[in-house]
Amino acid sequence: MLTSTLIKELNKVLPAKDILSSIEERYVYSVDASNNPQYKTTMPDAVVFVENIEQVQKIVQIANKQMIPIICRGAGTNTVGACVATPGGIILNFSKMNKILEINPKNLTARVQPGVIVGDLQKEVEKIGLFYPPDPSNLKVSTIGGSIAQNSAGARCFKYGATKDYIIDMLVVTANAQLIRTGSNTIKNATGYNLGSLFIGSEGTLGIVVEATVKLIPKPESSQVIMAYFDTVEDSITAVNKIIENQLFPATIDFMDKNAIETVEKFYPAGLICDKDAALIIEIDGYETSLSHQRNTLCEILRENNAANIQYSTNTTESETIWNARRSSMAACTKLKPNVTTDDIIVPRNNLAKLVKGIQDICARHNLTVCLVGHVGDGSVHPQIPIDYNDKNEYKHYKIAKSEIYHLAVKLGGTLSGEHGIGLEKKAFISQVVEGGALDYMRQIKKLFDPNNILNPYKIF
Repeated sequence: MLTSTLIKELNKVLPAKDILSSIEERYVYSVDASNNPQYKTTMPDAVVFVENIEQVQKIVQIANKQMIPIICRGAGTNTVGACVATPGGIILNFSKMNKILEINPKNLTARVQPGVIVGDLQKEVEKIGLFYPPDPSNLKVSTIGGSIAQNSAGARCFKYGATKDYIIDMLVVTANAQLIRTGSNTIKNATGYNLGSLFIGSEGTLGIVVEATVKLIPKPESSQVIMAYFDTVEDSITAVNKIIENQLFPATIDFMDKNAIETVEKFYPAGLICDKDAALIIEIDGYETSLSHQRNTLCEILRENNAANIQYSTNTTESETIWNARRSSMAACTKLKPNVTTDDIIVPRNNLAKLVKGIQDICARHNLTVCLVGHVGDGSVHPQIPIDYNDKNEYKHYKIAKSEIYHLAVKLGGTLSGEHGIGLEKKAFISQVVEGGALDYMRQIKKLFDPNNILNPYKIF
């Protein structure tokens, strides 16, 4: 469809200030955080900023009438190409639908628009002693809508679960512009099919989430961060397993390898010890009176499993310094090469050490630098690989290495993604972990919800 014709239709729905149509403006929205040169994408035909549900419905009606794709976009931090306009179309930007509509301390719920930033929601509910646990590493910019689309998790998933565990209701605009409710304003709901579970993690391919009701829990009274350093990766993973075997459940058990520690410390000096092969970042929380017991028990297990050095925070500022360092790992990698890629793969914890060492060996064989971080309490690892996309030989080896990493994860009983999604990046590999019959049902579900294939088409499979 000609862009001029599309803009004319959009002008009937939105004010001119909420429509971007110049080449320069559309180019900005032709990529997401993945920025992979292999993606065969085009610029969107238009970028629109919606402010209410009615506008979303009207835009969907236009898209259906003209058979134009719609790609929802929050902060654009997706790392698998899930929010780029593969065949052109309309980028539906939710940055103006960013209101916290209600916080209900009696029901322990919050009702929010999709553009609400996760970190902002956390700050607001914590003011009244409540807690929204999901914490993607980019929570300062990550949106609720994006978190729902990818079923984001983060470090606290080990103890508290992922986004899916906190969404109790959504308003969703379907591909035919109908507004449906997927749940209820109650914590339990066994009334009919759980439609919400279809939309969470569907990467915007089945419907457009325009409002969500999230479950809250009481905020832990206190917390503390422990950093344990190890001379070998194997010792660090053994320590993780021993912590769990002893039925201890910290809020987080995160991991950094030597390359990640060194790279982060150069970029964001936080006093990290750089001569060790691995480090665990363990956060404990609960009643103030319980922290010393938790810490002493954990430190005893860590020492018994060859921790070479143990540090712990003594105040909130020190805790935040450690977490800011960990969360800056991808940004730190950009100092090494013009581009940086990140991934997320997950295996059963008993195979975690094999996964970490295997990834290091694969990257070494292909002469690639890799900084490994991850939420190892869950078995999840994020290989961050600095790369120069303009170096064709390096890019060739990077693609081979990625394929080998995916094969390794599958061989170890794991899967392709724990929280980033599939998008364009991994769609060619999904059949390795999802058997054919299940894939067929997924395609049928897509066709049922989106018969004209206008909602984020050609993603996942």
